[in-house]
Amino acid sequence: MTESSLYQPEKNILLEAFSKDATIALSIQVCNILITYLVQICLAQWMGQTEYGIYEYVNSWALLLAIPACLGLPRTSVRLISEYKVKQDWGRLRGILRLSWFLSLLGGTFLALIVVAIVWYLSVNYNFVYGIPMLVGMLLLPLQSLVHLQMETARTMATITLAFIPSEIIWPILVFCGGYFLSKQGYFLTSLPMICVAITTLFIVVIVQFWLLHQKVNNEIEPATPIYSTQEWLGISVTLLLQQAFFTILEQSDILMVGSFLGPAQAGIYSAAVRTGHWIIIVLVILNKISAPRFATLYVEGDIPGLQKLVTTANYWIFWPSLLISVCLMFFTQPILSIFGPDFVDANLSLKILVIGRLFDALCGSVGCLMVMTGHHKKSLPVIGYCLIINLVLHTIAIPTLGMIGSAIATSVTMIISNVWLSFLVVKHIKINPSIFIGFFNPALESDKTLNE
Repeated sequence: MTESSLYQPEKNILLEAFSKDATIALSIQVCNILITYLVQICLAQWMGQTEYGIYEYVNSWALLLAIPACLGLPRTSVRLISEYKVKQDWGRLRGILRLSWFLSLLGGTFLALIVVAIVWYLSVNYNFVYGIPMLVGMLLLPLQSLVHLQMETARTMATITLAFIPSEIIWPILVFCGGYFLSKQGYFLTSLPMICVAITTLFIVVIVQFWLLHQKVNNEIEPATPIYSTQEWLGISVTLLLQQAFFTILEQSDILMVGSFLGPAQAGIYSAAVRTGHWIIIVLVILNKISAPRFATLYVEGDIPGLQKLVTTANYWIFWPSLLISVCLMFFTQPILSIFGPDFVDANLSLKILVIGRLFDALCGSVGCLMVMTGHHKKSLPVIGYCLIINLVLHTIAIPTLGMIGSAIATSVTMIISNVWLSFLVVKHIKINPSIFIGFFNPALESDKTLNE
């Protein structure tokens, strides 16, 4: 029996596990979308437009601020835990688990205190309408930081259900039950009690998830004295946090610049096109979450053929559903936009242009994720930074002359540049074909996927 024949069953097991996890993750995300939508409808009816708006405002701030509060540690943990498991470096593995949890809690608490001080000042001096809800709601911030970290840690430990179900399914159901109970007490449901419900239920979810995750870690990881490579870990996390900040600005800059140049009405119409276009990459986002730990593991093992096989499989999972969604959006642009209101049909051509850019995201696959999970994050950071500059320059030129259409063109051009650039960096540094796109132009690389078959 040859080494190749022994290797083939291992690859098949890996791909079967990936396919199973991908199916579970996609199912959970679909359920999350449906449940969240139902909860939003019910809360809006029970609370009324104003109180529900305050509740969503506070929740949105907590979700947004949880990203910097985590200090980039969730993505850092995904890569390092996978690496330490392969190397059986149990001391550092336990070290990164403990330190990342402590720093995420500390970062969330510290940032929450800063926000509380700012909100307190605004409430005292300017009669800030969101004052009390924001003061109470900032208790969500450290909890959301831990949710982000524990989700990433759980999926790195190959527990997809533990990663996603607590925060994506159980928490919104508990919030719904809490809101339903309060609405039946005969009182008008306001934002403050619902924020308290959200805090209490999320606290329960975080504690239960932490306990289950702690049990799994102790069962699967050898006992060892924690080793802390704090300087190295923070160096990686700061780079990833900066990259995430660049990416967030890149994602939001088009709506902000349309609003600045054309006014809030046009920004609202254009925003509907942007949000609709995001449906194209929903499979890419979910598959990246599933693939990331496996990318890191295979790369540390030096299993480049296995990594190529996994990437190729992920490409097909990502591309074909994304293509189907893109075609539907292209053909049914006007009916879809009209759901938002008759004025939103004005974004018809803008959405079609954005679809092209988003399709390139799917066509190029998990290029950004591959660079991070293989330790080449410092090489990908300048790409995001330069593309951000290109994006801002193009918007400044295009919006005054072409309006929303100019913004859509600038955004799509930037997407194409960044994805193609990252694709060639993956080929150069990781030596694999990262996407269907590269295979069209380099058949030699595409042929690697047949290795050992």
